[in-house]
Amino acid sequence: MKQAYLETGKIVSTHGVRGEVKILPWADSPDFLLQFDTVFLRGTPYGVESCRVQKSCVLMKLAGVDTVEAAQALRDVTVCVRRDDAALPAGSVFIADLIGLRVLCGEEEIGTVAEVLDLPGHDVYVVRGAREILIPSVPEFILERNLDEGYIRVQLIEGM
Repeated sequence: MKQAYLETGKIVSTHGVRGEVKILPWADSPDFLLQFDTVFLRGTPYGVESCRVQKSCVLMKLAGVDTVEAAQALRDVTVCVRRDDAALPAGSVFIADLIGLRVLCGEEEIGTVAEVLDLPGHDVYVVRGAREILIPSVPEFILERNLDEGYIRVQLIEGM
């Protein structure tokens, strides 16, 4: 079942003296967080007054967070967004939607996706079943991803 809210990053520090927070994004690009007018911290909605990318992080000014002390109180808080507000490029999926999917090789279920490793070049699915298998997320191995039916169909090679 798809979650209504998605974890998209973590507040790691403050920035400046006017209450901006620095967010380490959990997305392919920090630009992903620039599309939201509202974020959720501990279940509470916060309007986004301004937002910009700084290197690999995002600097965000939240409504009602106007001092460095108020921003410091949010350190280590996970930033969530409403799934319906998130736009993804065609063919992209949320990692949260992959976790727990059944993995099929032919018609045999070999396990479930336990984790997705973000490695240089491509992601790698950690599949746990009778044994743990690392499967690169490339067309040679991933034949089909069917989120609606809850499975990924793969082609393994000898030694996997």
